[in-house]
Amino acid sequence: MNISAKKHCKFYNEENDQKMEVESESVLLPGLPNHLAQLCFSTLHPSVLYRVCHSWRRLIYSPSFPPFFSLYAVLSRPNSVEFCCFDPLSSTWKALPSPPSEPPLCLLRRHPSFISRSLPIQSLAVSGRLVLLSATTHKLLPSLSHPLLFDPLSSNWTFGPPLSNPRRWCIAGSAHGAVYIASGVGAQYQSDVARSVEKWDMNKKEMDWNWEKMASLKDGRFSREAVEAIGYRDKLCMVNINGKAPKDGIVYDFLTNQWKEMPRGMLAGWIGPTAVDGDFIYVVDQENGSLSKYNAENDSWEKLIELSEHLKGAEYIAARGGRVCAVCAGGGEIIVVDILATPPKTWAVTPPPESEVVAVHILPRMTHFEN
Repeated sequence: MNISAKKHCKFYNEENDQKMEVESESVLLPGLPNHLAQLCFSTLHPSVLYRVCHSWRRLIYSPSFPPFFSLYAVLSRPNSVEFCCFDPLSSTWKALPSPPSEPPLCLLRRHPSFISRSLPIQSLAVSGRLVLLSATTHKLLPSLSHPLLFDPLSSNWTFGPPLSNPRRWCIAGSAHGAVYIASGVGAQYQSDVARSVEKWDMNKKEMDWNWEKMASLKDGRFSREAVEAIGYRDKLCMVNINGKAPKDGIVYDFLTNQWKEMPRGMLAGWIGPTAVDGDFIYVVDQENGSLSKYNAENDSWEKLIELSEHLKGAEYIAARGGRVCAVCAGGGEIIVVDILATPPKTWAVTPPPESEVVAVHILPRMTHFEN
């Protein structure tokens, strides 16, 4: 056999071996059709499948497999704001695809005129998607004329409906698949904007997305700080000041389209960042690091963690699937609390180097599409 023929034979054998390897990896369970194998695997925790083989690992990131929860973070770096996802199976950070560049996106975390103060960047987790709603430009103007959405299952960014009044330092919240924005300021303070409340129902078809005006606030007290509103038991709950200082609290009733005073017990225990998971509101006391949950039946708070050095000064929390994730003071660490364990277990997640965590959200993992 001549040299050319030998090379051709070697190439053919190597190519055939690669094809056989790919084919064998594509079979999830020998002797069982893949769609039935996937039904079997869907009952297992993804961490079990992740450790077995590459084909099973690819499966759990594919569009056909039920997505597991991951941690999404808004990160501030010295000269930029970025978005990343922490995969709990591989314990690695992965950058999200870049948001649309038209119009140019300017999200400022710090301004030369306000070195000691961080500017808010407000984001939400709504219907399995990350929604970027409000931020500030270097000219101290609202950054966003439209909300920006990231869908982990398609790994794509899209724009929401145009805001009738782009704003910053506002109330941002969600409930039942709808986004609510209230109060805040635009290019300058306007009393009608400071009292306004608008709703964007993401349950509608995209072509029907718009902002609807809701019952106005009675005054502009709630434009003092950027505050997260939380959806709880068919109501939207919010306070006007973060932290432990005396504050006002109000509740919006979706059924009656009316604003009411917040229950006394709920307001008294609202002493730090809050989040909702299922039937409970969770709050972290920024002074001593305690973690409590709200019981609506008797309008009181029950402490889950008495004291925690790790949770002291927490700036933001998210809750879902039996986990409470807290952004530590200064954004240098994320503390995860397993509230289903007795007693609750905690561990730390370190953000990517040279980054400050602004906010965290718990959303489905990103889908990996095969090339």
